[in-house]
Amino acid sequence: MNTKSPNHLEISGVSVELGGSRVVDNVSFSLEDGEIGSLLGPSGCGKTTLLRAIAGFEQPSQGRIQIRGQTVSGAGQHLAPERRRIGMVFQDLALFPHLTVLGNVGFGVRQMGQDAIRRRVFELLELVGLERYADMYPHELSGGQQQRVALIRAIAPGPDLLLLDEPFSGQDLELREQLAREIREVLRQNGVTALLVTHDQLEAFAFSDLMGVINSGRLHQWDFGYNLYHWPADRFIAEFIGRGVFIQARVLDETQLHTTFGVLAGEMSVSYPAGTEVDLLLRPDDIHYDPRGHITARVESSAFRGADHLYTLVLNDGARVMCHAPSHHAHQPGGEIRIRLDLQHMVVFPRAGSA
Repeated sequence: MNTKSPNHLEISGVSVELGGSRVVDNVSFSLEDGEIGSLLGPSGCGKTTLLRAIAGFEQPSQGRIQIRGQTVSGAGQHLAPERRRIGMVFQDLALFPHLTVLGNVGFGVRQMGQDAIRRRVFELLELVGLERYADMYPHELSGGQQQRVALIRAIAPGPDLLLLDEPFSGQDLELREQLAREIREVLRQNGVTALLVTHDQLEAFAFSDLMGVINSGRLHQWDFGYNLYHWPADRFIAEFIGRGVFIQARVLDETQLHTTFGVLAGEMSVSYPAGTEVDLLLRPDDIHYDPRGHITARVESSAFRGADHLYTLVLNDGARVMCHAPSHHAHQPGGEIRIRLDLQHMVVFPRAGSA
């Protein structure tokens, strides 16, 4: 007998149409109890529409959405948003300006007695280090503090699922990643299953157990962040995640490619017959600045990033690649540097434009 419990969130073949156009196209993925996921993609790709469908604000044209084994959308069913036991954190946070932090966080549990409300609120405030701010109003808090208040307000009632729609986008880059890590830890401590929508991949990496990359309404890959980066399922993911470029190559056998760098050997993402023309993905961390390296490249441009430079380099055959180098090794555009490759595996796709 199969005793496996259902996934906490199950999305099965969901499509959503708006204004006669299919905005979400046959998407399927799942989260187990306590897992944290992200939907990542460019603006207008359909990720927020999918989140709204999970929340109950949009009705799928096909497919099924289940939370804790209960069908909330699909097969002639559509449970109202207020009956889905879902917590939400929006981009604008939507804190009540006339209520204190205590009043905001306690709003969702106001059916409890006053003593119980206070205990629950201070328990959550301590988790995010804001217990001293209980009597302050939202306008008296920093952006990061408001973010934390919005989060614990959403989880105070103990929702079955927490949905977050671009909640960090109003913060600067460094604070976004810091908040993502902190909020992930709070969700972990409370055993909350959550799904984040974002266009920022670093934010998604910091926040998620699992990530899905969406483009034009279609889910390209649902996987661990490591696999999305190192083993992308298609060219869109390879180009969207990280700062990869492609160089032309020809397959020699199951483990070797002929490239502008010479013959490269290693594990390949897909096997192709000998002689197949392919494109090889190279990321900046695959190429190392090395004064004794046997490959010479011309510096086309340089971006100073504090601890390092990100160089765009031109090879002898005109191909462009990117390379990180320690910041104390400063090279001007037009100059030459030596590099070496350090490919742990080779991600290859059919040559662009080929049959």
